[in-house]
Amino acid sequence: MTGTRKVIAAAFLLPALVLLGALVVYPIGYSVYRSFFDQAGTSFAGIDNYKALFTDETILTAVKNNAIWVVFAPTVATALGLIFAVLTERIRWGTAFKLIVFMPMAISMLAAGIIFRLVYDQAPERGVANAVVVSVHDMFSESAGFPKARPLPVHPLEKGEGGSYVSKEPVRAGAPVQVPLVGVAPAKMPSDALPAKADPVADGDAIAGTAWLDFTRGGGGKPNVVDPEELGLKGLKVEAVRDGRVVATATAGADGVFTLPASADGAQLRLPAENFREPYNGVDWLGPTLVTPGIIGSYVWMWAGFAMVLIAAGLAGLPRELLEAARVDGANEWQVFRRITVPMLAPVLAVVLVTLMINVLKVFDLVFIIAPGSTQDDANVLALQLYRSSFGTDADLGIGSAIAVLLLLLVLPVMLFNIRRIRKERQR
Repeated sequence: MTGTRKVIAAAFLLPALVLLGALVVYPIGYSVYRSFFDQAGTSFAGIDNYKALFTDETILTAVKNNAIWVVFAPTVATALGLIFAVLTERIRWGTAFKLIVFMPMAISMLAAGIIFRLVYDQAPERGVANAVVVSVHDMFSESAGFPKARPLPVHPLEKGEGGSYVSKEPVRAGAPVQVPLVGVAPAKMPSDALPAKADPVADGDAIAGTAWLDFTRGGGGKPNVVDPEELGLKGLKVEAVRDGRVVATATAGADGVFTLPASADGAQLRLPAENFREPYNGVDWLGPTLVTPGIIGSYVWMWAGFAMVLIAAGLAGLPRELLEAARVDGANEWQVFRRITVPMLAPVLAVVLVTLMINVLKVFDLVFIIAPGSTQDDANVLALQLYRSSFGTDADLGIGSAIAVLLLLLVLPVMLFNIRRIRKERQR
């Protein structure tokens, strides 16, 4: 190049270099400089701020969680993207499926965080995840009929072992048994419950009794007495126990009436604890144990579509004759996928994996929005801790700058790997 052309080239590059220096180089340099000063920025602190990164429990948790993110989130998202890209080539409606999987990419991190905060809600009536878990659980495990039901102190029942209730006196043939309970929520009352029957009659030497909700709406009524508006506790399980062994069982009908055989005469009546179990309320997705995997799940939901689109583009460029030749030679689909498709897609997979690794090191929005305040420390990551240290209560810009430098150092190896990979691709 002639000297004139160098001057022209420098003139064209100068605005870009100025912007690069003002927006990238200067902030990085100032962050490194500020990281060696104390909270006020007036006293030189040396490497104390960097020591704090490896001694402060909150920051160590953030470092540990970032390691989990870097290992699992890009790997799972890339693997799902690969599976989706390969499978959608074989189905007629593959384009529509790709569109559906890619749609979450059009949603901002803020919106996705709000969506998954609702998905992971503990209450099954609001949280989709727990609604599914509770539904599956209840298919295989019968839920309790009357959680929190209990007798009053004046009732003829007392607390037994393991959450059960037992009668204070043995039951006798010819004497109706009363089983009054309170504390049953209106929503837990059977919809087809009938007014309780006051004086049940049993055939022969059988023993009859009534289990009812000993509570009258609006007040009134007497304890241990079946009042006209009080309903039977349909489905309540009753056992007759003698010498620690169950000799008979019965279940209350819609009017609360149950019948025990003559063999129950002289036995003690017991209401087993299974009547009063707390209902299964699902999984605590946002608790200390599962909050990080839960947030990673929301990230994968968003970015699996990105991985799928890039991998599908690489898959479309593969030479089909190699795949067909492998099938002609007797390779099955799994062998073709494992020994030909995946190795030939290695450059594309590396691009996706590296891009996602850089991306997860900067993840902030999802953790900040999804993790509730009680478990935000357990879900903490470096980007969130950088924000909290720099702009939160008792902000310490020295610590915040040190975290920023640490994030830069963590990103550099990934960026260097990406640069080397691009150079090798150009040399081919």
